Amino acid sequence: MSGRKETVLDLAKFIDKGVQVKLTGGRQVTGTLKGYDQLLNLVLDEAVEFLRDADDPLKTTDQTRHLGLIVCRGTAVMLVSPMDGTDEIANPFLQPDGI
Repeated sequence: MSGRKETVLDLAKFIDKGVQVKLTGGRQVTGTLKGYDQLLNLVLDEAVEFLRDADDPLKTTDQTRHLGLIVCRGTAVMLVSPMDGTDEIANPFLQPDGI
């Protein structure tokens, strides 16, 4: 076994493609993945942040803020998912108000 650190994720297939990144603290950004390293530091171009709800900081709103070219520090990255092939669905576990 070599002493090199390797990431579990193979992000090479997402280079120059749209990704969604969730960060610690509830921040969520989307952009085009331009680069990454073994520590999961990510470089995103044309990044857009989804602003959080003032009443509930864990919920995002439809309001966005254009960030441009950014670096997401690997220690803050919680989730990386491709934009293509994913759709948002309604929460099937929410109970109707009448029950």
